[in-house]
Amino acid sequence: MLPSKKRLAHIVFESDDKASKGFDVLLLVLILLSVLVVILDSVAEIHARFGTFLYAAEWFFTAVFTAEYFLRIWLSTRKTGYVFGFYGLVDLLAILPTYLSIFFFTSQYLTVIRALRFLRILRILKLTEYVQEATILKNALRQSRLKIQIFLGSVLTIVLVMGSLMYIVEGPDHGFTSIPRSMYWAIVTLTTVGYGDIAPETDFGQFIASLIMLTGYAIIAVPTGIVSSELTAAKQRSQYPVSRRICHQCQVQDHEADARYCRSCGSPLD
Repeated sequence: MLPSKKRLAHIVFESDDKASKGFDVLLLVLILLSVLVVILDSVAEIHARFGTFLYAAEWFFTAVFTAEYFLRIWLSTRKTGYVFGFYGLVDLLAILPTYLSIFFFTSQYLTVIRALRFLRILRILKLTEYVQEATILKNALRQSRLKIQIFLGSVLTIVLVMGSLMYIVEGPDHGFTSIPRSMYWAIVTLTTVGYGDIAPETDFGQFIASLIMLTGYAIIAVPTGIVSSELTAAKQRSQYPVSRRICHQCQVQDHEADARYCRSCGSPLD
């Protein structure tokens, strides 16, 4: 790789010097402005008054992001990995609808193209590529996935039991025509949404509904606590890295990198 190309690749893909950070900031500003154009273009009054300007602005952003897309392909050492990777597909889907509007301009395709053009909002997903905290969030979600799975399994069990019970208590006469229908009501009630399209009418049914509502308020904070604790742990791990050293006295491992004594028994570490 030529030095000039290597330097350009560093600017585009890294963010550890002034030039690369400036490129990231500029790209973020363009992404936010392009999303703002999409939002404003969806307002009928603004579209009627500034439609031509917004259309020209959209083509400008499309041209810029198209150039960036092909630049990344050219600079990437693993071109296939980028093109078929998550961010490569997001980049492609962000610019594709605008080009499709050139070919599908007849009235029967207008509604479809209008819907496809909203895929441009996918550009905002590229923001996560430049946010360093996204790595910590990803690690926290990965570490807490088993706890969340257990939590969801418990919630589904509650929904199944309560839905079946309400089907028996209320029955089809009160709108609980089947167990799946009753489970839908249990989910709506447990999440405290309460659409009101189905409601128990018997005293025992209303008592069960009250229990589900209270249970919903009790468990609604559980996933938040799980993820928050893992976020705190992930943040600490990023700030205070640990090593795999094992204390030969008590067999405790994962001491901090600069630790000289065991955090459990106080024995010197090798």
